[in-house]
Amino acid sequence: MQMLLRLGAAALAACVAAPLLAQAPARRALEATDLYRVRDVRDPQRSPDGQWVAYTVTTADSATDKNNTDVWMVSWDGTQNLRLTSTPESENRPRWSPDGRHLAFVSARQGASGGQLWLLDRRGGEAVKLTDVKGGVSDYAWSPDAKRLVLVVAGDSAEAAADTAKNKTPRPIVVDRYHFKQDGDGYLGARHRRLYLFDVATKQVDTLTSGRFDDESPVWSPDGTQIAFVSERAAADPDRANNTDVFVVEARRGAKPRQLTTHPGPDGSPAWSPDGRWVAYLQGSRPEHMAYNQNRLAVVPAAGGAARVLTEALDRPVASPAWQADGSAVVVSVTDDRARYLARVPAAAGGALQPLTQGRRVVSAPSLGRDGHAAVLAASAAELPEVFALEDGRLRPLSRQNDSLLAVLRPGITEDVEFASADGTRVHALLVKPAGFQAGRKYPLLLRVHGGPNAQDQHEFNFERELFAAHGYLVLAVNYRGSTGRGEAYQTAIYGDWGNKEVADLLAGVDHLVRLGLADSTRLGIGGWSYGGILTNYTIASTPRFKAAVSGAGSSLQLSMYGSDQYTLQYDTELGPPWKNPEPWIRVSYPFFHADRIRTPTLFMVGERDFNVPAAGSEQMYQALRSLEVPTQLVIYPSQYHGLTIPSYRVDRLRRHLEWYARYLTR
Repeated sequence: MQMLLRLGAAALAACVAAPLLAQAPARRALEATDLYRVRDVRDPQRSPDGQWVAYTVTTADSATDKNNTDVWMVSWDGTQNLRLTSTPESENRPRWSPDGRHLAFVSARQGASGGQLWLLDRRGGEAVKLTDVKGGVSDYAWSPDAKRLVLVVAGDSAEAAADTAKNKTPRPIVVDRYHFKQDGDGYLGARHRRLYLFDVATKQVDTLTSGRFDDESPVWSPDGTQIAFVSERAAADPDRANNTDVFVVEARRGAKPRQLTTHPGPDGSPAWSPDGRWVAYLQGSRPEHMAYNQNRLAVVPAAGGAARVLTEALDRPVASPAWQADGSAVVVSVTDDRARYLARVPAAAGGALQPLTQGRRVVSAPSLGRDGHAAVLAASAAELPEVFALEDGRLRPLSRQNDSLLAVLRPGITEDVEFASADGTRVHALLVKPAGFQAGRKYPLLLRVHGGPNAQDQHEFNFERELFAAHGYLVLAVNYRGSTGRGEAYQTAIYGDWGNKEVADLLAGVDHLVRLGLADSTRLGIGGWSYGGILTNYTIASTPRFKAAVSGAGSSLQLSMYGSDQYTLQYDTELGPPWKNPEPWIRVSYPFFHADRIRTPTLFMVGERDFNVPAAGSEQMYQALRSLEVPTQLVIYPSQYHGLTIPSYRVDRLRRHLEWYARYLTR
């Protein structure tokens, strides 16, 4: 529209008078293979001079069956959009040097060991490899004078790394930690994340932190003398505590970290005020609520002292704190009932939170400039995330990576839905209707359950929901109790009582659509991944009304997950050890112990190397239904973790969903 407004009257008339010269492309339904056309836009980073925004674009290559992430750059006025990297290896985490001369990124290109830092000169030329550290760089930050970097490096001891390099047969894995495994990382052994100082000119690396701690989220003070970071150091065994704090350490070898926060729960995401006097950070919930954490914005004096919570009156989680250039306020993203918005929080006591964006959309990842404007990611139910400029409350598109795909698709119709659960609790959901929805007709309904549970279904483009709607289904996405965005009490309502209130909320949503005459009660399907798969199992063990189910990366015999997955601390805190408190473990394992109540044909799917919800959880339920002669199938994706990454596997999963649902719901 802005381009049309700039055209002269004659040019505009010519455009209107010649429709045959620029026919709009014919629109069609979304297909599973469109996954190869999606361009995943992330991580906007505004340059120090405010004239450019770097960001990443991830695509799936059907020829190589791999994902590839590249760094792009768009001018602030949106007229120039440049691809900066194009190697077969991925490049991530672009960060501008404070003097604006360089753009760094992390990549394993050219056979680099792990992710290493590379440097692009804005004046032109090829990227230069900057670091070569064992374990690879997982995060980093520039010093204010652009002469040094602080690196986050993870890995085992140098001896173990050297031994593995010399011998083809890996050493035995020796486990002696309480928290000994992590999805994607495998068995942890002696692996910890530590901070290192790196001199850009000399390439000298100095150890900054050490010990059996995990240190992360480093941020330089404005004067370059100190670094704030996050670590869990208060407990005798950090693996047994959910109590990270913000620390400050002088930016020199041998300096001793100083603890800045004392909140008994998790603190994180530190951000220095422009004058260096304050550190803003996210203060989490009580430590026992680790699975239901709701972050608040707080500030603490950098010299030490009492912290002050700035969003005490806001019963919603906040993220991504960033100071305004004048130090008067902190900008955060707020998760609120199926949407996310940016807000300005005054740094002084008593100031009211001021929303900066509005509407049923998701706005996140703010990168603020000195002029008070920000580059952000923004998306809606019908629009994939793209980079936008946020100026005086208005969003202006900068990247247009997915325009060509969206131009040929017929999106579904997404609506907000609300209803009462069995005990009167108000539950909120999203309903996606097929593009050609016809009033008065009853449709087959798919109840798609999000994972977490600390998450929400929101007004952001969701490929699965759109795909199912494109194939003629109503798609209901319920933010059951345990979901975020509705307040702490709503989120913690399922503490120690899994598969109860959530199931009631899910079934209430189905009943609501059946009563409205939208859903065909004889053609109901259900499915989800992770906690969505777990809740699928709970639901089909509670009622036989669903005619088809797809349970992804789920579990039911929760007793068997103790020591098999990565959540032992949550289990010990929330349920108690099984040998001390067996009753709740039996109660939350009811889908397995009452598998004989299940009548729903169920497809189970899981990644072979999943440590988050191990494959045993799916295998056990598959075997139970096979023994009971209930129609079932198990699909295991080789070498995959909790989240599938190989493009052809992701497409295969979608196709199997469609085939399974069609087999039982469209006859």
